[in-house]
Amino acid sequence: MNFQRIVVVGAGAWGTALANCAARAGRHVTLWARDAAMVAELTATRENPRLPNVRLDERVAATGAIADVAQADAVLLAVPAQDSRTAATALAPHVKAGVPIIACAKGIERGTHRLMTEIIGETIPGALPAILSGPSFATDVARGLPTAVTLACADEVIASALARALGSPMFRPYHTFDVRGVEIGGAAKNVLAIAAGIVQGRKLGASATAALVTRGFAELARFGRALGARRDTLTGLSGLGDLILTCSSPQSRNFSLGIALGEARAAEGKLAEGAFTARALVELATEKGVEMPIATAVAAVIDETLTVDQAIEGLLTRPFRAEI
Repeated sequence: MNFQRIVVVGAGAWGTALANCAARAGRHVTLWARDAAMVAELTATRENPRLPNVRLDERVAATGAIADVAQADAVLLAVPAQDSRTAATALAPHVKAGVPIIACAKGIERGTHRLMTEIIGETIPGALPAILSGPSFATDVARGLPTAVTLACADEVIASALARALGSPMFRPYHTFDVRGVEIGGAAKNVLAIAAGIVQGRKLGASATAALVTRGFAELARFGRALGARRDTLTGLSGLGDLILTCSSPQSRNFSLGIALGEARAAEGKLAEGAFTARALVELATEKGVEMPIATAVAAVIDETLTVDQAIEGLLTRPFRAEI
């Protein structure tokens, strides 16, 4: 379980950052891109336009051949959450049995309400699903700035081995067997970050932001416990830690989308996973009998069934209750 050969599937900002990270950890790294022009650019210039001013490590080889996945000891699936099923289906014929497939997206599939490791399990039956999540921005990771995340696999021995294979002094994966808890934290915090951005965009003040993040975490924790997550995971890096980061920095696409919504202007064209996950999160919470008023308000704003002002008013006029 040395996991010397790592293939990163997805040459977006996050995939490129993880490729650099794995190379620094001493692994043999291949970065797969769907677009042949991207492969050519990465090979020729060692720069990815989706991650400006960051050079691709010279030890990373770019490829457009999905069959190269067959050489992998472990695969990092770094595509957007809603594209994960398509990408995993394409990988399936080429992945060796027992190879860990590590989901690196944070979301819930629309329509099916499947989490990322569930998608991997359904589409690549012989693979070993795992998840990497936590408070991390692609630029920080790519540049080698200190970052700590959580890596989860149902087999904790393999989770530990994967953490050692990808870890370095500047990138510290903590391992756990609580796959569900890690996935829930990553998916829910993106939706809550949109709410925090709306508070920022509407200039409702620091007190409102603190209240929103705290009550948002209460929603995340209720949802997580209903799906069997461990409390320690929810209060750890992939839960509370990621929520704090994502609700406090414009580097977060979800937070930035919220700011744009709060300021009643069009958001930039960058993907915000929370916008796609919001409705799926609320539907899954409803199935489990979990009340998530903040997430529900965000989903309504994204779906344009409520205005921002109506959503805020609805939250502020809820009945008073005990803090739980």
